[in-house]
Amino acid sequence: MTTGRHQGPPPSEHDGQADWQTDWQADQQADGQTGEPLPPTYDPFEHFDVAVVEPPEPEVPKHRAPTVAAAYEPPEPTTPVHRAEPLVPPVPDAAPEALVDPTATVERPAIRLPQQPLGPAGDRDGGTTATPVRVAGTHVGPVHADEVPATGASEVTEPVEAADRKAPAGTDASVLSSSAVMAAGTIVSRLSGYVRGILLAAALGTKLHADIFAIANTIPNMVYILLAGGVFNAVLVPQLVRALKQDPDGGAAYVNRIVTLAALFLGTVTVLLVVAAPWVMSIYLEGRFNEPELAAQRDSAVAFARFCLPQVFFYGMFVLVGQILNSRGRFGPMMWAPIANNVISVIVLVIYLVVFGPVAPDAVNSAFSTNQELVLGIGSTLGIVAQFVILVPYLRSAGVSIRPRFDFIGTGLGHTLKLGAWTIGFVIVNQAAYTVVVRLASGGNAGSDDGTGYFVYSNALLIMMVPHAIVTVSLTTAILPRLSAAAAERDLTGMGATLASTLRTTLAFVVPVAAVVPVVAPDLANLIWGYGAASASYDDFVPSLTLFAPVIVLFTVHYMMLRGFYALEQTRRVFWIQCIIAAVNVTLALLFVSQASAAGTAPALVLAYGGAYLVGASVSYGVLARTLGGLQTRTTALFAVRILLAVLLGAGAAWLTRWALHPLLPDDPHPLAAGLLLAAVGLVHVLVVLAAAWLLRIEEVRSVVATVLRRRRRPATG
Repeated sequence: MTTGRHQGPPPSEHDGQADWQTDWQADQQADGQTGEPLPPTYDPFEHFDVAVVEPPEPEVPKHRAPTVAAAYEPPEPTTPVHRAEPLVPPVPDAAPEALVDPTATVERPAIRLPQQPLGPAGDRDGGTTATPVRVAGTHVGPVHADEVPATGASEVTEPVEAADRKAPAGTDASVLSSSAVMAAGTIVSRLSGYVRGILLAAALGTKLHADIFAIANTIPNMVYILLAGGVFNAVLVPQLVRALKQDPDGGAAYVNRIVTLAALFLGTVTVLLVVAAPWVMSIYLEGRFNEPELAAQRDSAVAFARFCLPQVFFYGMFVLVGQILNSRGRFGPMMWAPIANNVISVIVLVIYLVVFGPVAPDAVNSAFSTNQELVLGIGSTLGIVAQFVILVPYLRSAGVSIRPRFDFIGTGLGHTLKLGAWTIGFVIVNQAAYTVVVRLASGGNAGSDDGTGYFVYSNALLIMMVPHAIVTVSLTTAILPRLSAAAAERDLTGMGATLASTLRTTLAFVVPVAAVVPVVAPDLANLIWGYGAASASYDDFVPSLTLFAPVIVLFTVHYMMLRGFYALEQTRRVFWIQCIIAAVNVTLALLFVSQASAAGTAPALVLAYGGAYLVGASVSYGVLARTLGGLQTRTTALFAVRILLAVLLGAGAAWLTRWALHPLLPDDPHPLAAGLLLAAVGLVHVLVVLAAAWLLRIEEVRSVVATVLRRRRRPATG
């Protein structure tokens, strides 16, 4: 087999671990840990397993090109069949985004990796370290040190699910079919998180009482990400994978060092944070919490912080142990362990409701009692402890034996830290912006009986991220191999075509949802939060849900564009674009909240979020279109006109249906009645949109329908 050299300039620095912000946002929210996107550590190379073998004997080399690590001969001249490993989030409490078909057979052609240390190589965005590696039999060129994947993978191949082999690999049909499997796993994995959110609202309501706990329980995750998240994923994980592949002991000594170092670092930081809990909370709570009338609420927030901040240690160890297992090919434990956290949280909330009951209507802005703080605070931390402890037994079965080692000097961490500087900068920018958002949100219910704050803002965002989590993440995961292969071959036109096509398919899902949410927002809020203490105030969510609907469309466009930058390995551009988004978000949030009433605090923050992603989507689309030489903008614009016409017809029909049926319900309908109305209105909307799309010949919608129908028929024919 003849292998060609990489044509064109080398790719700029790879994002390596530069994108777990947007990929796992909704998972964090589903587990009640954060309400804002998390920093990026997504690597398109990390989801595909690879066979690592010793290099060939010198006397019988297979390939002598100086930039090729080793030759790769596929078993057949056709496209090899590979199985995509599950997408594993490096986020501490994230649920799985993807599942693969367990019946798929796999053939993994070996990639031979060099055993010598990495050496310097030029990079057009700055000096990095490069090692010649052949990727998936398509690209011959350097792979940068910060490109080493977080799950022990070095090979990019086209995933072909066993159930989807009738569709040629790489076609839109195969992408949709593979994504359907991932979407199903996402839906199942999040149910426990949503149950937790419903119980939390039923127990605590939606006012200041709920904000106190929500903010205190969110801070450990934010602090972990700020202090260790970027370092762990941008620095330690690449080193771990490289040590596994290149060290004579299979990385055992290195694993012992980083576990020891991480435990010392996280333990020290956790102790300091617990001691400094009052100061930490003062950063995230608005200034009015220092006034005497809110002293009890501030004390409750500090108490919750002391109970919850130990989560920082267990978050960090969970991520580290999970990535060690991933590097050994054990993906399942880290994917499913967070469910234990949600199960424990649900049990704790049920106990809380039985013992203390829902908060009384006249106490929705009150502080917590000591016993309430103990149950909720310790119970929340126990869930995080459990998701870490569950992973520990799998280390031994994976052949990993942890022994403390304190010889940290000379391990190469300093060099890799330099390579991860852009990722760490990304972490700092995002967490700084989100700190401002949380602080502003904390003031919505401070001193007001009818305000909206952090609990409303974060939970509305959680619900509106469902289409993103189910559809967008699944589709982009399925196209990553195609994008990576096109980027490796410098096929910019092919990259643009793939991104544009997938963007249109994604919007065919997301735009109809965004159009109908304003129509059904009251019923949706009643169905989700109309229980217990929140039954009298679920309407607080309606404005935020309505405003978030179009924002998710903008977020989807921006998210898809980032996939292109990551495939091109342009971490620096992603960093600067995110700086723009953060700056706009903070500026608009300060402006809008200063002009808003207490009840308008959460909606004002939603408007700021939307303005930030309007700018972000515009900038990222424009820059990437110019970089790739086009993104089929004319075709996408024509699609946008037709899909907007279809969804407007659907939304109009949905509004008429709700207008006709709503008088049949009582003035204060039960959540189940609201659910029935929601189902009827939603069904009308879907049917009208599908009919209009069919008449308007919107092929993206037709492809989606064909994929769904094909999967429904498959069990009967199998």
